[in-house]
Amino acid sequence: MSEPNAHDAVITDFDFKMIAEFFSTLPQQGPGSDAMTREAIASIDHSDICHIADLGCGTGRQTVALAREFPQADIVAEDLLPEALEGLKQRLEKENISNVKALECPMDSLPFEKESLDLIWAEGSIYNIGFEKGLKYLHQFLRSGGYIALTDCVYLTNIKPDDGGWLENNFADIATIAEKVIQLETNGYSVQKSFALPSTCWTEDYYKPMIPAMEAFLKNNPDNPTARFFVDRLHEEMNHYKEYGDYYGYAFFIARKR
Repeated sequence: MSEPNAHDAVITDFDFKMIAEFFSTLPQQGPGSDAMTREAIASIDHSDICHIADLGCGTGRQTVALAREFPQADIVAEDLLPEALEGLKQRLEKENISNVKALECPMDSLPFEKESLDLIWAEGSIYNIGFEKGLKYLHQFLRSGGYIALTDCVYLTNIKPDDGGWLENNFADIATIAEKVIQLETNGYSVQKSFALPSTCWTEDYYKPMIPAMEAFLKNNPDNPTARFFVDRLHEEMNHYKEYGDYYGYAFFIARKR
């Protein structure tokens, strides 16, 4: 076991609720956009979609899109964080959406019956349990021919950036789009479509709203080393993407259960 360092001490001292509240103030909790969500939805046959699970829903940007596109469906929006689900409920009320039910639980302990779902949606959330592990776990909940749609971090080139291992340390399951397609096919899915998200899903849709949120976060938590370290890590992530974003990004995968 390695010796603990100063960063380990700060991480151990994290106020998880405080961090959860920070992300809950953002319009979305990861890279993505309504346009990309709709493009993925367009790859799905709408006629027999009645039961949907939106996993790691956050405050529900994509949940609203799903509810609009599948008004006939019952949607369960799952997240571990009650702060995020409170934001989801406020968004649903504002949008006058009634076909969504919030579910607070861990993503690896879902209460669904086997083969009960027509569509599983997981934008930016499968990393919580691991890409391939998640594919195997979620397979049981889909009916035969049911869809899974998810985003995950991928290499956009066959050349890895010389970033001192930052990507592998922060995205342990990162691989190329082609490699992730193989993982899907190997684990009982037939891939219908895959595509990389544009860089604006990071810079404009995710990072841009984060900047004033970080300023407010520090103002509300003055002289708090945990808050300062957390914001420094976010700046590190943003700077890394600015320097190496040509090498990696998020990709959408839409597949059907075989």
